[in-house]
Amino acid sequence: MVLQDQELSLRNAVSVSEAGLQAIHAGSDQIDMTPLQTVDSSAVAVMLAWQRQAQSLNRHLQFIGVPASLLSLISLYGLTEFFHLVAAQSTERH
Repeated sequence: MVLQDQELSLRNAVSVSEAGLQAIHAGSDQIDMTPLQTVDSSAVAVMLAWQRQAQSLNRHLQFIGVPASLLSLISLYGLTEFFHLVAAQSTERH
């Protein structure tokens, strides 16, 4: 799933969360966060909900294109090890 919004904040967290949960339930194992330019702590809460949904389905979820500002929040909350993260500036190809 590729996020459609450039923002993930309290303003749109519920709708973005629901879209992600539906995508995960439908089989998506990646969330592409490349479009994000603005985030707040709500983004971390949304990611936690997505991660828990994937775990409940016994699947691994990967977050790609994670912006530096969101990586900082995740680190601040001590959750870096909880997520499989690929930073936005990464040029690694598989």
